[in-house]
Amino acid sequence: MASRTSLVLGVAAMVMPVPASADQGPAILSELRTGVMLHDAGIITNHKENGADANLEVLFTSPRLLDAIGTPRPHLGASVNTLGLTDQAYAGLTWHWDVTPRFFGEFSFGPGLNNGKLNKEDPERKALGSPVNFRESLSAGWQITAHNSLSVMFDHISNGGLARYNGGMDGLGLRWGYRF
Repeated sequence: MASRTSLVLGVAAMVMPVPASADQGPAILSELRTGVMLHDAGIITNHKENGADANLEVLFTSPRLLDAIGTPRPHLGASVNTLGLTDQAYAGLTWHWDVTPRFFGEFSFGPGLNNGKLNKEDPERKALGSPVNFRESLSAGWQITAHNSLSVMFDHISNGGLARYNGGMDGLGLRWGYRF
């Protein structure tokens, strides 16, 4: 339980907004998102673990050096399982496309750390094979106001077959976003 509390507090400390003044230049923080995910949804992989995940994610303003690859926003996030099963912390890049002035789509990719089981010793848990996995996500959302959005997100973690076991895990949920 102490490691779970440390994970949540660590991510919260990383994403706390810092007030900006007009003379500081562009804001570093772009958006804060929070939501609830169906844990191990079984969309791509077989469902084995239960519960819901509380999800928290912060997106940063895209630095100019990423302009050449479509100006993705760097992100940090965490999903914590409500039943004490597999949690994950992740980082990466998020690409955003405005389909209409209100409707948007997104794709993200990056590494993720998890505290799940690495092998098949527990038949009730996923054998993820590695504490470090690839994480990708797809989102579709609605920009309610200039600052508020609501989106549906699907994410997947897997080691891509680089470890002996590769149970993989999917999440599906609803998130609220606040743009600064």
